[in-house]
Amino acid sequence: MMDWTDRHCRYLHRLLSREVLLYTEMVTAMAVIHGDRDRLLGFDPAEQPVALQLGGAEPDQLAQATAIAVEYGYREVNLNVGCPSDRVQSGRFGAILMQEPALVGDCVQAMIEAAGAAQITVKCRIGVDRQKPAEILPDFLQTVSARGVNSFTIHARMAWLDGLSPKENRDIPPLDYNLVHRMKAQFPALEIILNGGISSLDLALEQLDKGLDGVMIGRAAYHDPASILTSADRRIFQTHSDTNVEQVVIQMLPYIERHLAKGGRLNQITRHMLGLFLGRPGARIWRRVLSEKSHEANAGPEVVQEALSHITRLKES
Repeated sequence: MMDWTDRHCRYLHRLLSREVLLYTEMVTAMAVIHGDRDRLLGFDPAEQPVALQLGGAEPDQLAQATAIAVEYGYREVNLNVGCPSDRVQSGRFGAILMQEPALVGDCVQAMIEAAGAAQITVKCRIGVDRQKPAEILPDFLQTVSARGVNSFTIHARMAWLDGLSPKENRDIPPLDYNLVHRMKAQFPALEIILNGGISSLDLALEQLDKGLDGVMIGRAAYHDPASILTSADRRIFQTHSDTNVEQVVIQMLPYIERHLAKGGRLNQITRHMLGLFLGRPGARIWRRVLSEKSHEANAGPEVVQEALSHITRLKES
């Protein structure tokens, strides 16, 4: 979700659901150490619970980045061992680390030692290239969990590092949910969270009812956030009632004003709001108003209010 789940996206999603765990974009350990930390790590306290996702393959660097993340207030730091992009491979981290479980173990142990009370977790694939998932995934979980990690999010697809693009790796390799369930049965003490291909809360609940500890939803929650997030608190956590999307838009206005007052641009926020009314009357004009007017030099909250007026007028008619 690089370039997607930035702080503005997460603030919006937190208004839609009070309970779901939010994840940052993946950032590299080296970027955290040497880059603009406030830009990379800064978040609004309202976003909690929020986890930082790190990429890297050098234990000392990951430990240093973890310590910095904890200072910023993150309660969970997730090591990404699943991203198949070319730039990740060239840096010898991401999904290519599925071939080096001992190194991943070294990395997470160093992170744990630097984390204090924060939790260290891992996101992985079921295998890469010509590995046999049923053979290598249990070994991977055993090796890494022995170093202190007890929570794994498993993207239930192979990653083909040679031959498929990152986008193709999200869709072409077949899903193997059964293997993930077998891992939960084989390692009952581990928290096993399923990722990949979950496009609705119904599908998420189906997997949870089969005994998994959690479900991670990425692109579906981004493109159609209302269908995933507005009822998640009630249906998954049995806590709050469903969220009203129109009210969430109104709640975003003060946040937008604060962002603009700091010199930000409206489209930096509204690009994450385009799918809020997907499938509802007025969704097309909502997207058109935001897309066409948010880029204007002096665009402000009035653009969002104009777009919302089309939704409310159609709802009342």
